[in-house]
Amino acid sequence: MTSIKYLAAYTIPMATALALYLKGPFSFAALVYAFGIIPLLEIILKEDSRNDPKEVVEVKRFKKIYDGLLYLNLPIVYALVGWAAFVFYKENLSALETVGLVFSLGVALGTNGINVAHELGHRKNGLEKTIAKALLLPSFYMHFFVEHNWGHHTYAATKEDPATAKYQQTVYGFWLSSVSRQYANAWKIQGERNREKGSGFWSVYNDMLWYTLFQIVYLAGIGVVLNTSTALLMLAAGVVGFILLETVNYIEHYGLLRAKNEQGRYEAVRAIHSWNSNHIMGRIVLYELTRHSDHHYMASKKYQTLVCREEAPQMPFGYPTSMVISLLPPLWFKLMNPRVPEQMKALAKAQ
Repeated sequence: MTSIKYLAAYTIPMATALALYLKGPFSFAALVYAFGIIPLLEIILKEDSRNDPKEVVEVKRFKKIYDGLLYLNLPIVYALVGWAAFVFYKENLSALETVGLVFSLGVALGTNGINVAHELGHRKNGLEKTIAKALLLPSFYMHFFVEHNWGHHTYAATKEDPATAKYQQTVYGFWLSSVSRQYANAWKIQGERNREKGSGFWSVYNDMLWYTLFQIVYLAGIGVVLNTSTALLMLAAGVVGFILLETVNYIEHYGLLRAKNEQGRYEAVRAIHSWNSNHIMGRIVLYELTRHSDHHYMASKKYQTLVCREEAPQMPFGYPTSMVISLLPPLWFKLMNPRVPEQMKALAKAQ
């Protein structure tokens, strides 16, 4: 399939736009679409584990259309942010409509915002990194850029990694631990990077200070230009966005652990340390995030070139469906615990 298939990733912001335009019972449109209709399609459609031939992958790696499809998310996300802020400020919304629109906007911020930021945040190009940070801003998760790149990709599938869910840990407990520990980790990593550069806390090189400032200005600006209630609703939508990210983090490495060698060092990250899925809809709307093992093999690989690794553990459902199932811990444990390798369960007990 060509790059055209990734146009389907825009169906989520389209569902958010539908919610903002029609309101009423349609206020939950993006939430219902992302976690109702897409999971249904994932169950109906066949999985696709095929990999493109190497020569095709090489051609796709340099096609600009794939990058353009990512860049387009920036104006789309900010158009939705502006539209939502105007609706919250101007419209006489019911409580149910308000909740629905907060969730619909939050879904777009999590998928077409944070998820695209994750992809671009691994690129070497400065402009792409800037777009990534801009996409993280409405979800108040700019510290993710620091912690994910220099924290998670170093410590994935270890107890030191806040974004690796422990065996038998519920998604709700994970939300609390991952959000708090990742934020603290980001400051710690930034401090180490500052010291390496010979700069202190109050330095123009302290990215975490800039991120904090940008997020405060963004939220305060909404409050000043519009009003406080609108700012609080936009804050709530941002929280929905990063909770979606953390739910993805939960399912990506649940129960998977790296062993230590005789020197006490962790083994290298391998394909067996990430949960994967070949379900079509999840692959497309999340820009191949579900081929997560290959992403950890080489973080800078562009999404269109990621491959299915046979040795990677497979989820019984796609990522969107698995996110829904994770909200029901007994069902999640019943489905996933038998799939966690026994040696990793033993590691979990030993740690």
